[in-house]
Amino acid sequence: MHVFVTGGTGHSGSHIISELVAAGHEVTGLARSDAAAATLSALGAKVHRGDLQDLDGLKEAAADSDGVIHVAHRQDLLPSGGIDAVAAAELPVVLAYGEALAGTGKPLVAAGSIGSPGTGRYLGRPSTEEDPALPVGDEHKGTLRARNAVETTVIGLAERGVRSSVVRIANIAHSTADRAGFLPTLIALAKERGFAGYPGDGSNLWNAVHIRDAASLFRLALEKGPAGSYWHAVEDGGIPVREIAEAIGNRLGLPAVSVPLDELMLPGHFGFLTNIVTQSYPTSNLITRKTLGWEPAQPRLLADLDNGHYFPSTDVPAIRGHVQRQEPLRNESRSS
Repeated sequence: MHVFVTGGTGHSGSHIISELVAAGHEVTGLARSDAAAATLSALGAKVHRGDLQDLDGLKEAAADSDGVIHVAHRQDLLPSGGIDAVAAAELPVVLAYGEALAGTGKPLVAAGSIGSPGTGRYLGRPSTEEDPALPVGDEHKGTLRARNAVETTVIGLAERGVRSSVVRIANIAHSTADRAGFLPTLIALAKERGFAGYPGDGSNLWNAVHIRDAASLFRLALEKGPAGSYWHAVEDGGIPVREIAEAIGNRLGLPAVSVPLDELMLPGHFGFLTNIVTQSYPTSNLITRKTLGWEPAQPRLLADLDNGHYFPSTDVPAIRGHVQRQEPLRNESRSS
């Protein structure tokens, strides 16, 4: 197949291109700069010069392809407009693909969030691929849920003759090339604070996937995924956040410490991550594995953390034993 890929120079996109090329597909990637074009060429892809604002160019590239994988978004809009602006800018892009691919039965595979169907607290069970993205209203402005509108639009293109699907990517997509995901952020936070924090008792569940396994899922969805489907790029479907903090602390020689579920202390420690790190995201991948034959083969999260590539040798003390969990922090400024 000839596949048009956006976001091909990013963490997920670069691995998706490598996966496609290795499987014998011809790939064209979107590049808005000479540096991006050089990166795409090095990955074995042809180059389509342009950006996400050039809707006519995107339609042309999509129409000339046998399918599209879309993992790009307007990160430049985050500082000024937040997630609402990012989602609003992505909707015309998805609709442009719909115009180009309508009635062809060609695939469109877009990246989604594992939290789009709701958290375990909301569902009362692990989320499955049959759970649709939650609807978006005015009350959800400024939250990650705003992007659910993109997912539902992609799925809706199935009614227009597009073999569209959404790959929901795990909270943590890890690899040796991970530089800006949740995991490096948590590691940097532990270094700054002097301990690896987790909310409350840390029993809330996150999930993870190796980015190379996620890339193989994008390929499978492109090749044979039925229209209007969600897929779960999740290998570890429920890891207690406490265990993630303990693994980080152990590698850094720092204690893992409970941060009380307090309206002042949680934001004081986790900052913009507060609303995410306190949620529980138990997730099933059974339908994905059964339908597409997806079999994750890369190291799981805790094993990948133990490989050490997230922790340069200068970050780790010369002598380090296993770090035990410590007593919770206490907010001494509040009256009891």
